[in-house]
Amino acid sequence: MIKNDRQYRITKAQAEKFERAIKEAAVSPRPNVPPALRKAQMDALKSQLADLREELEEYNALRSGRRKTVAIGSLDELLKTLIQARIAGGLTQEELAAKLGLKPQQIQRYEATEYHSASMDRMKEVLRVLGVRLRRPVELRLVS
Repeated sequence: MIKNDRQYRITKAQAEKFERAIKEAAVSPRPNVPPALRKAQMDALKSQLADLREELEEYNALRSGRRKTVAIGSLDELLKTLIQARIAGGLTQEELAAKLGLKPQQIQRYEATEYHSASMDRMKEVLRVLGVRLRRPVELRLVS
């Protein structure tokens, strides 16, 4: 998941490298490489490029405001949503830190671990500052 503009630029550069590698491999394939291995290499390059493009598109959708809601099915997904909400809200890590009265490095640490290192109280505070509302019903199950 791309968490900031720096990571976006790096991911975009990586995607461009993969695009060039795919074009080069298509134009001048290595004669010593068996066809099955060549196909596997191309499939791997294309798969990696698709993953990078998906991450770039998600970040673009969040930054542009095209993505307003996120479906979550677990606490881990909620933690990732805190980062998505910051991006969608147009806030940098530094700006969120200022709103919370924290140092930017603390937000960077939280986001590096997708908020696994944050307390529940801190996560609630981040949700409040970002204006995130949870509307999905919670399913209760009996554990035997």
